[in-house]
Amino acid sequence: MPTMTVNGLRTNVQLVPAGGTETVVFLHGMGTDSLASFYLTLAPPVAAAGIDVISYDLRGHGKTERPVRGYTLADFVADLDDLLRQLAVDRPVHLVGNSFGGTLAYSYAVANPERVRSIVCIESEPATEVWAGKMSEILAHTVRFLQVEESFDWIEANFSAHHRRLARMAAERITSTKMAEEVPLGPLLTWAQVAAIGCPVLSILGSHGYQADDLEALTSMLPKGELHVFEGQGHSVLVEQHREVRELVLKWVERHAA
Repeated sequence: MPTMTVNGLRTNVQLVPAGGTETVVFLHGMGTDSLASFYLTLAPPVAAAGIDVISYDLRGHGKTERPVRGYTLADFVADLDDLLRQLAVDRPVHLVGNSFGGTLAYSYAVANPERVRSIVCIESEPATEVWAGKMSEILAHTVRFLQVEESFDWIEANFSAHHRRLARMAAERITSTKMAEEVPLGPLLTWAQVAAIGCPVLSILGSHGYQADDLEALTSMLPKGELHVFEGQGHSVLVEQHREVRELVLKWVERHAA
């Protein structure tokens, strides 16, 4: 995996060039996540289909440098923009984002509409005031939960020792930075900005996920929005339904190729 200096930070990047005419950029989630979640699920089959793949660890995650500050969405958007510039990607890309990665995809599309061919968001929503309220609550609860030592015993007992290790890493990541404070600050998008996203958007949701209160609210306002719901599924769609998500992504990119 090459290491690049992106927007001033040492950044872990995974490139799988396929010599194709389309490029997919995978954007992982926050906390316990890293580019590994896509590398182990979607990246290899997408590249095997002849699509160039770019994955990278977001700032503060995985093997990418972890500054104390600098976790607003403007920072994440600037990182992605600089990465694509340095890689000389001169054609619009397909952004595939999981959880917070999808939120980043929406913000990037608003800031750089000419750079985005399409978006696939997995259990994600744009950075509106509604999102900021949810994120503030989720992150505050996470910080409190991970400050209690018994929480790690509960995680191992209910999930696995691997999940305990991931939780340990997430606790260190969150408590050693201003991530939990800065991420909900945005900059936030207005609903008018969201409704003006002109590229095709596929929203993949679990019926019991974070948007369970109104699954169609987001896609109904997007000019080219489409929705796929996994019934009975919670937030962990990518991990638990990766084969089905893979097929959705491959068909989506094929449909929306240049």
